[in-house]
Amino acid sequence: MCEIKEVVRKIKDCDAILIGASNGFSIAEGLNLFADNQDFEDLFGDFKRKYGLRCILHGMGAMWPNEREKWAFWSKLIYNYCIKYKKTKTMEDLRAIVSDKDYFVVTSNGEGHFQMGGFEESKVFEIEGKWLGMVCEKHCHKKVYSNVDIVKKIMDRHSQGKEIGDLIPVCQKCGAEMAIDMEFGLNALSCNEKRKNYYEFIEKYHNKKIVVLELGIGFRNQLIKAPFMDIVEREKNATYITINLGEVYIRESIKEKSFGLDGYIEDILGEIREEFNKR
Repeated sequence: MCEIKEVVRKIKDCDAILIGASNGFSIAEGLNLFADNQDFEDLFGDFKRKYGLRCILHGMGAMWPNEREKWAFWSKLIYNYCIKYKKTKTMEDLRAIVSDKDYFVVTSNGEGHFQMGGFEESKVFEIEGKWLGMVCEKHCHKKVYSNVDIVKKIMDRHSQGKEIGDLIPVCQKCGAEMAIDMEFGLNALSCNEKRKNYYEFIEKYHNKKIVVLELGIGFRNQLIKAPFMDIVEREKNATYITINLGEVYIRESIKEKSFGLDGYIEDILGEIREEFNKR
């Protein structure tokens, strides 16, 4: 409890909060990309038996035999975890903790939950692209389009047991197939502008009191964890707070200004918010 109180004091006293989130945060919201659990069976049991899918992540990286099957999988994923998303208590707690502070979010999660949970679009950098975006597979131009309407139409056809072939999107400029923006990973087109916003945020709070709040990021996720620890190392007024279950890694050089909270993210964010309300 003493550690939670000190974390709250640091957050309340800071000028800005840099939030990093990965799969651990998604799991806290009930979305586990790695699990062959009942949710996976209920939604993707047909793909599991037909193609041997082991989890959602496996399907996201699958080499589909045709565009129809690809869009059938992605539409089911996007419809159930994006379009039908209801803001969770975990997201509500995080938004309350950030409160009126300036913030920026860097996440490898592409499902758009931060924006749907009340975080500003311009302040969320989905570092590997986003599920709700689609782009020309040949990158003949750089516009990122919403796929929400297409997904809804595909799911409506599925519910009626009808074919979806004529709904498969193609590029209106060159006729190539459209790809989910996530399919290009670090080269996702939606990343470009947000990367610029991220660097501007870091520059804005240089030498100021910044809290780096890391949620559910394991040691192997060097896309976010390593750069975040670099920031804490070079910024004399930075504080590093990392929350993860069973794997809390803090670089030796920043341990004196760091807090490592081992446990369920949803429980710890709830405790932090509760402590906030006491002050």
